[in-house]
Amino acid sequence: MNISKKWVYLGFDTEVKGEGMKEYYLTRKEARRFLLKKQGLLGDYRFHGKEGVVSYIEQAGCIQFDPVDVCGKNPELVLQSRIEGFRKEMLYKLLYEERVLIDYFDKNLSIFLTEDFRYFERTRKRMKENVWFQKEVEEIIPEILKKMKESGPVCSKDVKTGDSVSWYWGMNTSLARIALENLYFAGELIIHHKKGSNKYYAPAKEYLGKEYRRKDPLKEDYEHLKWRVLRRISGVGLLWNRPSDAWLGIKDLKAGTRDRIFGELLEKGKIAKLIVEDFNDPLYCLKGDLKYLGSEEEYNTERTELLAPLDNMLWDRKLINKLFDFDYKWEIYTPEDKRKYGYYVLPVLSGDEIIGRGEFVLNRKNKILEVRKLWTEEGRTWDKYQEAIQGAVLRFAEFNEAGEVSYNKDFVQI
Repeated sequence: MNISKKWVYLGFDTEVKGEGMKEYYLTRKEARRFLLKKQGLLGDYRFHGKEGVVSYIEQAGCIQFDPVDVCGKNPELVLQSRIEGFRKEMLYKLLYEERVLIDYFDKNLSIFLTEDFRYFERTRKRMKENVWFQKEVEEIIPEILKKMKESGPVCSKDVKTGDSVSWYWGMNTSLARIALENLYFAGELIIHHKKGSNKYYAPAKEYLGKEYRRKDPLKEDYEHLKWRVLRRISGVGLLWNRPSDAWLGIKDLKAGTRDRIFGELLEKGKIAKLIVEDFNDPLYCLKGDLKYLGSEEEYNTERTELLAPLDNMLWDRKLINKLFDFDYKWEIYTPEDKRKYGYYVLPVLSGDEIIGRGEFVLNRKNKILEVRKLWTEEGRTWDKYQEAIQGAVLRFAEFNEAGEVSYNKDFVQI
């Protein structure tokens, strides 16, 4: 299709091809603002307190979990940028006391609504069929279950086997830990609670209601894949039909299948097609999210936020690079001498632009948030954003329960 038309907000210049096939034309700036509004990162806060945590995760499908805690764990960092009044204990209570949320595999290890657990029966079955050290694990399962019956939830240190074997990433660990994790992967156990980095497990059937242990209501594999694709589109907000890290964890999603799914979702009016200036490929959003297209006046309140390294919005980094002119790589697994920035660096969002990145470290002993380095993107200086950055850093310190902020004057001119 030849496009000889100006880029107009809200897609007023559209071409109707059939049911659910209308195309919407946006500038890159309009597409950025649409994405940020959907993510709850532009304008007044849409999500508030513990209820906001549940609402955002319901919208996102899942948020990715990572245990590294330099200045908050990844899911906590995702939520602090979106939820007004968020505190880390809110997530803990929703996971391990109220059990509205559960941690399990979706986009790698993730956190999602417990009511969605039934949709991952295929994952649990696959995990059960691929047990590491199956013979050794089966031998100690009776001992683990007996221990749980006698004393309640257990961690690997509570089960003494004396055996140590090579686990993933080449590390050695106890056979008890491997057995517990295999049972957890298979859905036989859930994480009951955590103490520091120690996970305590308990039988899933004792803590999840029957409605959450039902079989996957999507009987056909193809329908399941379609559900997963729609869930990821919602999780990011805008996606293109291309290979992407946004699809991680969706087994057997081949390019041809993905093409077919996008076509069907578009035809049925489940998703909408957005043509963005300077993009060779169209972007797609949920049809219901078109409500986030609106006049500029609706977005007068602009915030400055620190984003998580595995933030939902950043799942497709090539898309973010194209949309925001921001090239981001999480360098935690990059050898120190090859890092361009640092070990744990967070993007800095201000208004509808990602203006730079920063290295923030929580000194837990002294309760100080250390701002070690700040980098601006090309053509930007901190002078313009100084007040906004300082406000964001103070909120971030409060989120981390730090009573003081320390700026490294050698690298931070603010």
